Amino acid sequence: MLLWLTVLFAASVVVLGRWRGLAALVGLGISLAVLLVFTVPALVDGSDPLAVALVSAAAISFAAIYLAHGFNSMSTVALMGTIGSLALTAVLATVFVQLAGITGLASEQATFLQLGSVEVGLQGLVLAGIVIGALGALDDMTVTQASAVWELRAAAGPRSVAQLYRSGIRIGRDHVASTVNTLVLAYAGASMPLLLFFSLTAQPLGVVANGELVATEIVRTLVGSIGLVASVPLTTALAAWTASQATSPAMLVATHDDHDDPEGLEGPEGHEGHEGHDDPDRPAPT
Repeated sequence: MLLWLTVLFAASVVVLGRWRGLAALVGLGISLAVLLVFTVPALVDGSDPLAVALVSAAAISFAAIYLAHGFNSMSTVALMGTIGSLALTAVLATVFVQLAGITGLASEQATFLQLGSVEVGLQGLVLAGIVIGALGALDDMTVTQASAVWELRAAAGPRSVAQLYRSGIRIGRDHVASTVNTLVLAYAGASMPLLLFFSLTAQPLGVVANGELVATEIVRTLVGSIGLVASVPLTTALAAWTASQATSPAMLVATHDDHDDPEGLEGPEGHEGHEGHDDPDRPAPT
């Protein structure tokens, strides 16, 4: 059953995304390999969980972004925005986990780890989870913002950094409004059994929110959302500055589209690049 579901997922990605979808699946495989081959063994060996999470997140971002979107300036901007936002997320997570007094001892999994022979800093494990959990949404946000600024520059011609930033940030506001809601609902869905348990016990909301299990999820959600929001102005500013340095819109279009058209089959106007060859009776332009 799970095998067929996996095949269906992979097929849907490739059918819609074509070569880019296939590259995205390769990136997903590399992401899982990083987690299983590097992240988990490093944590078991007692390495600092936050440092391990940041290195893992950077490696995953590098593979996922460049494989899915090509080795170009737009991908580099998205990667820089992702890493910068991850650094902010890590700082905020460290501060608020400390302030909230989260120890990482509240879950059953933490109890099993304590009973076993693995020496893992449980508070650091919470921090690592926050960083890794925020990564997926950050990749989506930074790539979308960089791509939007690239398209604006290619369509509108030469524009200043400020003009590109203002146009890009308007798109980013709409994206933030939907993505933050998605992030919150994802965490809420994962915590649904816990929420039902506290609802059945009829405890006051303040008591529930201050319990470590719920407080951990609240900190995870809010810190991840702040990092997500911060990625929009950061990535938009980097993209606006980089795109404004391009000497012509054609360079931007080539940078953005070459990964979708690896064989160069489409001309500068998409399928219109085949003009003169669709009608066999029409002479080709000289």
